[in-house]
Amino acid sequence: MEGKNANLEAAIDQLLNVEKQMRFAGDVVGTKKAVSDILQLCFEAKDWKSLNEQIVNLSKKRGQLKQAVTAMVQQAMQYIDEAPDLETRIELIKTLNTVSAGKIYVEIERARLIRRLAKIKEEQGLISEAADLMQEVAVETFGAMAKTEKIAFILEQVRLCLDRQDYVRAQILSRKISPRVFEVDTSKEKKKPKEGDNVVEEPPADIPSLLELKRIYYELMIRYYFHNNDYLEICRCYKAIYEIPSIREDPSQWIPVLRKICWYLILAPHDPMQSSLLNSTLEDKNLSEIPKFKLLLKQLVTMEVIQWTSLWNLYKDEFENEKNMLGGSLGDKAAEDLRMRIIEHNILVVSKYYSRITLKRLAELLCLTIQEAEKHLSEMVVSKALVAKIDRPMGIVCFQVAKDSNEILNSWASNLEKLLDLVEKSCHQIHKETMVHKAALKV
Repeated sequence: MEGKNANLEAAIDQLLNVEKQMRFAGDVVGTKKAVSDILQLCFEAKDWKSLNEQIVNLSKKRGQLKQAVTAMVQQAMQYIDEAPDLETRIELIKTLNTVSAGKIYVEIERARLIRRLAKIKEEQGLISEAADLMQEVAVETFGAMAKTEKIAFILEQVRLCLDRQDYVRAQILSRKISPRVFEVDTSKEKKKPKEGDNVVEEPPADIPSLLELKRIYYELMIRYYFHNNDYLEICRCYKAIYEIPSIREDPSQWIPVLRKICWYLILAPHDPMQSSLLNSTLEDKNLSEIPKFKLLLKQLVTMEVIQWTSLWNLYKDEFENEKNMLGGSLGDKAAEDLRMRIIEHNILVVSKYYSRITLKRLAELLCLTIQEAEKHLSEMVVSKALVAKIDRPMGIVCFQVAKDSNEILNSWASNLEKLLDLVEKSCHQIHKETMVHKAALKV
């Protein structure tokens, strides 16, 4: 064994002399070959300790050529999977990481190394360590890295942050990806790089396609918004997934997604965006495949009071079934929030048809106690969803907006303007008629 080591050392020394001569002569090809041969010798001898030492030593040589370091790092990366055990693999990755740190010409290799190391840490259950490792790299600044590889790397950073429940950092990282990046324009052919342009490297084979990355991105965003119970944003994420061509073509995939879109639309508080999405979803022809949900959305856009008990009896099973569907159950608060949305819808319906109503009658229409009706009404007034005033001694709710003196005067002025306009039109018509009749008499 010692003889073998001695032979290895002698061979390495010989090659080191060659490497030195080539390096000083500025011979790129010769230096790369010498460096490559040294690493190959260590690898074939399965001397992992010497391999690590030679990588560090060669990278520290005076005036070492960039091309030689790049070749060395790329070659050593192929040996990682050949390592006999996990310890040796980690050691080699860390050595290459140290060598490539701070060197722009091997920044892509360093990013890939860190991703591999983070994966190993995650498999060991060290989620926080893996997340910290990944955050060291800002791939969005890498000009030569392929777009899909950049997105995949950032999504991995977001996923690890979500896994360790660091929602603030997950949101910051997710903002590095603009949703517009997923809008693939196939009509534009890839331009050939001009002279002097940065040549973008091809992504590794394990990097998903852009549309697959789009689905992963929105699934991660759903996880983030689910933490805050931001139902409208969750609905918009499912809407984006629903638009992916591969999902639109397969009913077994789009039906669960469309179900989720409907549920989260109903759970989202009433606002212009929710109303717009609700109407656009109702126009979707695919909705007729799930008639129960079409009926549910129809009820929400119809200005009629919805009976909560009969609605819940009708949809309770569908609500429970959602656990077995894509994306899992709707959350612990979902049933309670659903009831809240129905109450809010009913209050809006009542405010549309009544200018004044007794609190007792309002509570009857909403199937609530007087205290509950007052509480929900007050919450909606605070959130500026509607304007109302409660006369508590009299027990009367007034939905009329109190106008100030300017508004009253403006409405009067507007009414007078309309009146004068009508008078002018009437005079014009009378004048026209008389002119026609005079002309007729003369004949």
